[in-house]
Amino acid sequence: MDYALIHNLSIGFGVALSLQNLMYCFFGVLLGTLIGVLPGIGPVATIAMLLPVTFNLSPISALIMLAGIYYGAQYGGSTTAILVNLPGESSSVITCLDGYQMARQGRAGPALAIAAMGSFFAGCVATVIIALFAPPLAEVALKFGPAEYFSLMVLGLVGATVLAHGSLVKAIAMTILGLLMGLVGTDVNSGIARFSFGLSELSDGIGFVIVAMGVFGFAEIITNLEQGESRDVFINKVTGLMPTWKDLKDSSGAILRGTALGSMLGILPGGGALLSSFAAYTLEKKIGDTSKFGKGEIRGVAAPEAANNAGAQTSFIPLLTLGIPSNPVMALMIGAMMIQGIAPGPQVMTERPELFWGMIASMWIGNLMLVILNLPLIGMWVKLLTVPYRLLYPSILLFCCVGVYSLSNQPFDVMLTAIYGLLGYVFVKLECEPAPLILGFILGPLMEENLRRAMLLSRGDATVFVTKPISGVLLGIALVLLLITLAPAVQKTREEAFVE
Repeated sequence: MDYALIHNLSIGFGVALSLQNLMYCFFGVLLGTLIGVLPGIGPVATIAMLLPVTFNLSPISALIMLAGIYYGAQYGGSTTAILVNLPGESSSVITCLDGYQMARQGRAGPALAIAAMGSFFAGCVATVIIALFAPPLAEVALKFGPAEYFSLMVLGLVGATVLAHGSLVKAIAMTILGLLMGLVGTDVNSGIARFSFGLSELSDGIGFVIVAMGVFGFAEIITNLEQGESRDVFINKVTGLMPTWKDLKDSSGAILRGTALGSMLGILPGGGALLSSFAAYTLEKKIGDTSKFGKGEIRGVAAPEAANNAGAQTSFIPLLTLGIPSNPVMALMIGAMMIQGIAPGPQVMTERPELFWGMIASMWIGNLMLVILNLPLIGMWVKLLTVPYRLLYPSILLFCCVGVYSLSNQPFDVMLTAIYGLLGYVFVKLECEPAPLILGFILGPLMEENLRRAMLLSRGDATVFVTKPISGVLLGIALVLLLITLAPAVQKTREEAFVE
């Protein structure tokens, strides 16, 4: 570990250990655990709802809190998956398979302990990876020109489309819809309003918070109101949290493999926690005794829980180094940075080192807080599951509407959010993944800007995207990725994997 890294981390811990940032870190992980425990409200919806709150915070406090919500939700999701067979968070779906069976066998304590230990270990390792690999990546990114950035964004969108759930055609359509929505507003070059339908409220474009809160927050609530409430809680069986030596021996390999796999998959566009947890479970089934899985196998809890935490945290690498979001939560983080007037990208590390390293240091602190929060307070978290949904959701909706209105004090914004909420509900019914839409919406204006810049610099020569080596390679990878996915055999395997 070189001197520069130690110096940078000392800056980071200096920022993260300030009383204000410790408070926001604690609030973030506490809220993350809470929404992880409550089924139906994922981190995407929560972060979307809290974006208006970040206006009044300092940039570093806002990002520390939002990051805490994201990785905190991975911890909380496992609690309900194990005790209630309800994944509080999408990446905990796979933990239900063996975690709930362990709870039914009276082994809920060891299952929860191993989930927390695996999450803590993976979180710490992923944070080290960010600290080691982000600076060299950012240095490479500083060499990027407009053509390279445009090609990188194309690759990011193709990756997100390929890894989205369900039909590839629907995912491509959602990406294009997101790109088109990003074009609404005043054209930077000519100053002429585009696609605003004569509405002065749309002259600055559609607000990112409005789209995110509608498509994720409102739609999530409407969808959950359709489902009945049936919960079988195994709280009376949570005894003896300490796992046995055999449990620790059986799960240690799975935690290491899950951490390694999650760390790699988190960096991919469209990756993150969900993909990592499913891949880790599949890997454990391939190398272990398949007959034990689904019947209370501890490795079926350890591997996905380690993987989803590692994936959640390494997905910050593309965000912090390239300014490219790898999943919807990272798109919301970019939105939060833009609200604070920070242009996401490699220059953040050089121009705002306290922001970059403070956020990394806060992840270590946050992971430690989560272990302390989760294991002793399991009884309290499960008591929350007895709160009826009919009381929970109206209060969340009211909070959302107040948040949206506070952005610019315009009733129009609340109406527009409601429209996007209905649109989001339609997407759920049509089985269209909203993640590519949000990524397209965030990257659309940036892509357009870099495309125009590259064309101006090359005096209208479009071959610049192919003749520049880095740009050409990135576009080549995007094209190959799309062609491979369109191949019938690969498409069939992809559909089977997502169904599973």
